[in-house]
Amino acid sequence: MAKAVQRKVFVTRKVPQPGIELLERAGCKVELWDSDEAIPREELIRGISGAHALFCMLTDRIDGEVLDAAGPNLQVVATMSDEYEHIDLEACRKRDVRVCNTPNVSTDSVAELTVALLLLTTRRLLEGVQAVKDGKWGKWKPMWLCGMELTQKTVGILGLGRIGFGVARRLKPFGVKRIVYHDVCKFGYADDIGASFVDFGTLLTESDVICICCNLTAQTKYKFNTTAFKKMKKNAILVNSGSGGVIQHDDLFDALTSGEIAAAGLDVTEPEPLPADHKLVIQPNLIVLPHMGSNTTDSRNSMSETTANNILSVFNDQTATGSVQ
Repeated sequence: MAKAVQRKVFVTRKVPQPGIELLERAGCKVELWDSDEAIPREELIRGISGAHALFCMLTDRIDGEVLDAAGPNLQVVATMSDEYEHIDLEACRKRDVRVCNTPNVSTDSVAELTVALLLLTTRRLLEGVQAVKDGKWGKWKPMWLCGMELTQKTVGILGLGRIGFGVARRLKPFGVKRIVYHDVCKFGYADDIGASFVDFGTLLTESDVICICCNLTAQTKYKFNTTAFKKMKKNAILVNSGSGGVIQHDDLFDALTSGEIAAAGLDVTEPEPLPADHKLVIQPNLIVLPHMGSNTTDSRNSMSETTANNILSVFNDQTATGSVQ
């Protein structure tokens, strides 16, 4: 009897152990780029040779060249991310290679981060921390570092998917007056939190705080630009945990410096990372985080495990949790 072929899985980054252990217990031969940094292109092409599965990250560009380097054994490209824009789906389809992602896994962590960033920005908390460190904390001043409270404010959400709904649900107990949202259509589950569907123009003009929780599509690309900022309230605050490309960053800088809007908080930017001396990074009424939405141990362990399970599902001719195609 012919010996069963041990399937090779190439992992493009050092990842949490639950996923690796799951693959090894299933008898896979796991090879990985053992680094916290993104794998160089030439190492990706070298490492994938002969692989039956690719366990990749959103920073890895997976195109025809990479797929050809893998050879005919490759069955699945599984990304440890919800996003899969970095994968050439058509190139995979032509080679009969399945593609999987990790949907739903980081929903809670991203929603929590969005609310945290909103509070940091509205209450000017980082400015307060820096003032203490710089020795600028003096006697009480009635006008010093005054921010915005959420009570009786209107919160607007662009994209009421899993994360957008999670943000709205978490903000409800803050005593907000109204939650409005804009998306491709009206959702019945919005009634569970009393959220009202509005057009994009109404979202801009009526919201005191706007949270961007949508993916980047042709329809959302640079949706927040000079025209949009001019429609927003002067005291409005914008928070983005969705995709950097939804905001035109030069227009945002102009809106912040001219007083068109009050402040902004970004967990996603275009490009990533932003240079340390970028004009947005040093803008005082803007907080920029290094894309920390899913940065919890719980979330990352689950993402790693889900990616591994997707690979094993394809190997076993089962439906993967995160099947993209």
